[in-house]
Amino acid sequence: MTRPADIYLRFLQLTEAIRGLPSLPSLDPLEERILALVARTTQEKERLSVRDMMAKDELGSPATIHGRLKSMREKGWIMLTDTEDTRRKQIALTQAALLHFDKLSRCMTQATKG
Repeated sequence: MTRPADIYLRFLQLTEAIRGLPSLPSLDPLEERILALVARTTQEKERLSVRDMMAKDELGSPATIHGRLKSMREKGWIMLTDTEDTRRKQIALTQAALLHFDKLSRCMTQATKG
């Protein structure tokens, strides 16, 4: 019988394997948290602006968040798109980031199959 912990550990092994493949540059832990937040917001069909993100105290100071967003844009994980208010930019996942999540999803499926 497979324990849930075994499935999770297999998933971690599979994700390590895809991290070694050439794709997007890696993210630091704060960037990973930001990416997860952007992904969840996208999944919920909600909008997330740079201003919204910088107001999230749990992620650090506005300067820290701004620096990470800039880094993530340069690495190809996120893009900023215009809104009806040209002063506000919406944060969106790039196609490459969506493909990364597709790969993780396949790892999860594969891990459950044993």
